[in-house]
Amino acid sequence: MPSVTYSSTRGGQTNLAFRDVVMQGLAHDRGLFVPDRLPTVSTTELESWRSLSYAELAVNVIAKFVGDDQVPLPNLRDIVTRSCAAFRDAQVTPLVHVGGHYVLELFHGPTFAFKDVALQMLGNFFEYFLSTGSNGGRLAVLGATSGDTGSAAIAGLRGKKGITCVILFPNGRVSAIQERQMTTVPDENVHCVAIDGTFDDCQDIVKASFNTPAFRDKVHLGAVNSINWCRVLAQTTYYYWSYLRVTDAHKDIPEVHFSVPTGNFGDVLAGYYAKQMGLPVGKLIVATNENDILHRFFTAGEYHRESIAETISPSMDICVSSNFERYLFHLAGNDASMLSAWMQAFEKTGQLTIQGDLLRQAQADFDSCRGDTSQTLATIETYHQKHQYVLCPHSAVGVYAIHQLSLVSSATVCLATAHEAKFPAAVAQVVEPMPPPPTELAVLRDLPTRRVELPNDLATVQAFVEECVFSRPRKWQAVAKHLAAVTVAVGVAAVALQAMTRRR
Repeated sequence: MPSVTYSSTRGGQTNLAFRDVVMQGLAHDRGLFVPDRLPTVSTTELESWRSLSYAELAVNVIAKFVGDDQVPLPNLRDIVTRSCAAFRDAQVTPLVHVGGHYVLELFHGPTFAFKDVALQMLGNFFEYFLSTGSNGGRLAVLGATSGDTGSAAIAGLRGKKGITCVILFPNGRVSAIQERQMTTVPDENVHCVAIDGTFDDCQDIVKASFNTPAFRDKVHLGAVNSINWCRVLAQTTYYYWSYLRVTDAHKDIPEVHFSVPTGNFGDVLAGYYAKQMGLPVGKLIVATNENDILHRFFTAGEYHRESIAETISPSMDICVSSNFERYLFHLAGNDASMLSAWMQAFEKTGQLTIQGDLLRQAQADFDSCRGDTSQTLATIETYHQKHQYVLCPHSAVGVYAIHQLSLVSSATVCLATAHEAKFPAAVAQVVEPMPPPPTELAVLRDLPTRRVELPNDLATVQAFVEECVFSRPRKWQAVAKHLAAVTVAVGVAAVALQAMTRRR
């Protein structure tokens, strides 16, 4: 069977190949690519996957979408196998039983966060496509991170031929370890930029860059954020993996519930697609912190943008969830014109409201729960004291949700999205003494860092990206000096860059 094709949620691009949507990232009409059809997995086929390793399972799941016309099976197997080899646990995403339910540990990759699962694969897909003729062998990746995406993207792209990687993060709004994971990487193709603003500001710059055709085409722009379909596809595997492991141990469980700490909606969306393909999934719980736009949508039908609250779970400090557009497209009956009208109204007013049958359908697809900082800390403390298990402040939000929704059972899996050592300041409030951090994180304290500070300004960021792509400077001081000259009209940018140079 030929590979699945993809179209934009807003209707401007249709029937694109997998290679094209991976390399392009965001659709040219500002929509997101969604599959034109969803393959199915029969009960018999699912049962035949029980004995497979994680890597073998991933090959089978991804091959449902990607045929030999896009990536020949031997190459696909190589991409997936090398991606999984980067993980410290042979099971890649091991499942543990804690407190009467399961925890899916997604933090055994290079940067101790769930995003490694997808970004190791995305990096290797990029490398394969560039080596076989895409973009003339060159790609400029511009990404935004609220904490974990940046380091995971860098780990997947560092040193790769033909790729320039520029990661934007909100200055002072990621944890110290998250920042060091990004800024201590010495590879010359990696550039870390602290933006004077929030994650949503960083995300807006990325989206606006994709919607600037002259810039986009000049640098051959690509995306690593979960707007890139490849990331969502890669994440579907661990829903199959955890379902099979739960039902290995409990053969009487007919379906498995999943609680997912949620920011940009990509992780839980992967579970939604797995369920639509036939995986016996029960509840899909959207677990949010105080930045609860998604919880408000699923309880009252109100997707209303509000200001971002800084919390102890910074990777979820998001007030507009990029991947949510994909779900809204399906909620609109795969009607691109309806979805486009919704998004245009939302972009203008900051509000989207649904009622009636649409709200009831959304509530049938997802449950939701909001856990604030005090509830998150109480959950971390309880699990440490009662179960000798330490949760990160994001994972704890998902665990809190299943207690609130009375879904604590062996049929429930909570996704643990990061290692607790990435958030020591938060966890140490209720865990004493803190477990020693993994060596890979402990050594970051003594490594030199390098980063650029830029204002929340699209033109300045785009000028910086062009400098990185075309000049390939070996010294960051040279980058700062040259960029300050070419953006002299932007006074704030010049001040920030000169300050960076002085610190170096």
